Amino acid sequence: MPHKIAISGSTIMSDISLLHDLFIDETSHIEIGEFENEDAYQSFLGMIRNSNKSFGLHSPLFRNDSKYDLIEYVQYEPEESWVQFENEVKRMAEAGAAYILVHFPYFQDESKHPEKLIEEGLHRLSLLQTKYNLPIVCEPKLGMWKSARGIEYLHKFPVSVWKKYGLKLCMDIGDYLLASAKLSMDPLELIQKWQEYIKVVHLHNIEFIEGKYIWIPIHPSHENDDVHFAVKEILSFIAKQSNIYWVLEHTPHSCPKKEFVMEGIQWLKEDILKIK
Repeated sequence: MPHKIAISGSTIMSDISLLHDLFIDETSHIEIGEFENEDAYQSFLGMIRNSNKSFGLHSPLFRNDSKYDLIEYVQYEPEESWVQFENEVKRMAEAGAAYILVHFPYFQDESKHPEKLIEEGLHRLSLLQTKYNLPIVCEPKLGMWKSARGIEYLHKFPVSVWKKYGLKLCMDIGDYLLASAKLSMDPLELIQKWQEYIKVVHLHNIEFIEGKYIWIPIHPSHENDDVHFAVKEILSFIAKQSNIYWVLEHTPHSCPKKEFVMEGIQWLKEDILKIK
């Protein structure tokens, strides 16, 4: 199947008054989560059903619900988080979502038995995927204080074990760039191992402001400006696979101009995905 260019609710911070901004001609899919309330979610569903676009949920469905707790306590007890997530899987299957994406594996920092904990989680996710017949996509994330432990633990996890559970992965380009710097590794080295399992790519570059960082749109001007990360090589490698959702996941903090975002989409489409 062909690649799909998509946009994330992160670009509007899932603001109900700006939902129409996600329905742009240049994309065919929307990934969204953290709705303010049930009414906001229902408004979005109505808009999706009146469009020609597919959608995926980036868990959690509602703002302030659990988003990092399947393995260990962050804001919620893991068992509470699993109950919430199963409810979301059920609702997304009923709503016709293309997939549900969850932050997994997520470790705040060091863990004593990461491989065991990852496999236990994969087993439970696989059961939910089968029960509700809905693809579950796992997004490995940086931990507290940009800890790269979770991504490092996944890098060491056996592909043969992952394969048993039939789950796909999301590669968050920003998280992988930061993790590779922390681990003194080439980001491609972290990604190559999982190339056959990638279903979603979260697209953004990184801008550092006063010790903090924000997600900014991808753009060809970043490749050689000695300020931003070069991402073309990574994206071109991933693009060798087919049927991937390429999700624009920048946030509004840098106030990107529409023209700048569109130039990034054209670059992705023509220079990386080779879609004419």
